[in-house]
Amino acid sequence: MFMTFYILATAFPLYVRDSLHGDQQQMGLAITVYVVGGVLGRPFSGLWVDRFGKKKMAVIGMVIFLLACVSYFGAKGMVLFLIVRLLHGISYAVASTATSTAATVIIPTSRQGEGIGYFSMFMSIAMAIGPALGLLLWKDHNINVLLTGVSVIAAASLIFTLGIRLPKEQNNQPTKPEQLADVSTVQQQEQESQNNKKRGWGKFLEPKAVPISLVGFILSFAYSSLSGFFASFAEEIHQSNITALFFVVFAVMIVVSRPIVGKVFDNYREHYLYYPGIALFIVGMLVLSAAHSAFMVLLSAMVLGVGYGALLPCFQTLAIKLSPAHRRGSATGTFFLLFDLGYGFGSYFMGMIASFTDYRVMYEGAGVVALLSAVGYYILHHRRQAKRSTLPRQAGVA
Repeated sequence: MFMTFYILATAFPLYVRDSLHGDQQQMGLAITVYVVGGVLGRPFSGLWVDRFGKKKMAVIGMVIFLLACVSYFGAKGMVLFLIVRLLHGISYAVASTATSTAATVIIPTSRQGEGIGYFSMFMSIAMAIGPALGLLLWKDHNINVLLTGVSVIAAASLIFTLGIRLPKEQNNQPTKPEQLADVSTVQQQEQESQNNKKRGWGKFLEPKAVPISLVGFILSFAYSSLSGFFASFAEEIHQSNITALFFVVFAVMIVVSRPIVGKVFDNYREHYLYYPGIALFIVGMLVLSAAHSAFMVLLSAMVLGVGYGALLPCFQTLAIKLSPAHRRGSATGTFFLLFDLGYGFGSYFMGMIASFTDYRVMYEGAGVVALLSAVGYYILHHRRQAKRSTLPRQAGVA
């Protein structure tokens, strides 16, 4: 599923530019509209996953996801193309929330950081294969070849979804309190359930996951400059021959560092991951903005890969860990809602920056945005956790 996303995130901006004759802002719009669909679907997807079950919603989401891929064949005009992108984004929200939540159920609580790290590692592998495959499928500027490829991959994803095996599904509220570890846990869940009923938005979003998800929003805003515009930047600096290799190196560094990242999260404070990770990500953006040679471009990919590889599983695991167990679906939906929202806004505004200046300034701006993420992390999470340091430390969470 994620590979399909990255194939289209790389190829569709080029399709808009080359076949629909769009400008840089419209290239970004091809991604933004998709993400808007995801934003519209995220709040409901978490609620549906908690209420109707993870596998059921994963299958439903993947069926619609496949139908959307096939529908692109008939979407020849810009307006119809964007409508399909919107529906595709909604299906992506449902399917990805369901599958991500399913992963957290399978993983032992004491190894959530490591387990979610491995789950997101496959997202990283998709991040490497997807852009490279997208460029290969679009090499001859044949939209039918591109759409046939993603439709086949989406069909395979649906088949794998049907094979998911989960523990017996539990609804968002346990029916027998004595099945829980202690009465205080039951009372806490009942209290939070009452709070959610008082606040309408609490039914769709998990409040405890919002602060760290906002930090993820800022990071994804900066990250959007890579998948949507790197191919055009590589052409501008006459390094288009290493475009696919850039994403491969980026993902390989994530995969190589992933075992260490997961163990550090489970055994130490998350700050040991975040601050080095965001520092590397900022440096990587600045190196990319100044790159003139293949060596500099690939060096930036290495630095960005290690930094991003530490940040994404850290955010996703914290969103789950800081939220009640019976609200895992809503917590996952909340995180991806804000992460996708940042990606969508970032794609559009980074495109605006590039259209008014150039890609180098855009990547410098992405580095500045990433720095703001560090400020947000300290204010919204680190400082709050420091104030609660007298409370018992939960497994995997400072």
